[in-house]
Amino acid sequence: MYVGLKMLRNFVTVTPKTPVLEAHKLLEESRLGMLLVVEQGKLLGYVRPEDLTASLPSIMTSLDKHEVKYLMSRLTVDKIIRKDIKSIPPETEIEAAADMMFEGNLAGLAVVGQGGELIGYINRSVMLDVLVEEMGHRQGGSRITFAAPDRAGVLHEAAGIIAGMGLSIISTGTFFHDGQRIIVIRVATDDASPVAAALHEHGFKVMGPMDYMHEWQ
Repeated sequence: MYVGLKMLRNFVTVTPKTPVLEAHKLLEESRLGMLLVVEQGKLLGYVRPEDLTASLPSIMTSLDKHEVKYLMSRLTVDKIIRKDIKSIPPETEIEAAADMMFEGNLAGLAVVGQGGELIGYINRSVMLDVLVEEMGHRQGGSRITFAAPDRAGVLHEAAGIIAGMGLSIISTGTFFHDGQRIIVIRVATDDASPVAAALHEHGFKVMGPMDYMHEWQ
């Protein structure tokens, strides 16, 4: 999956001359994690929630409300903009974008075209939605987890067992825990017990919450 297929296309942005008060309201309403600053289609930078909050007057200020209102009307985004913006092209693999966000603790990434123009935005909410979709959660079925032996063709073998039972696989995923590869398969059935039994008969170690309970107790 590529970023360009999952990125947000219609989202709020601000310009350097957008009042900070307006930007603060837009960010609260949009829940984007940050606001991208754009001028004539070009990406200039971004502002974070903490930048906007820090720029607002404290309730302890000695200024009267008219002075505060006047000063805030003159404070615009260009005074607090951050220009260390991270951007990616739309052909970036979605998992590479997720890793980039994780490593940098980023709220989102700007997606830019070849000419540097802003064409999209991807944030943590999008990434969570992609995870749910890739794991097939919304499509129902049943989830089966098993430890993958260290040999070639393991997934092919497991898929063959499931296909032999006349069932379809909705999704597959691979995770690692304590140096062990764990495979998660979502199967189009309401009762996974026959599938789990068949996998067990073929030497697969089917796992469940009880197998890990000692780790969170």
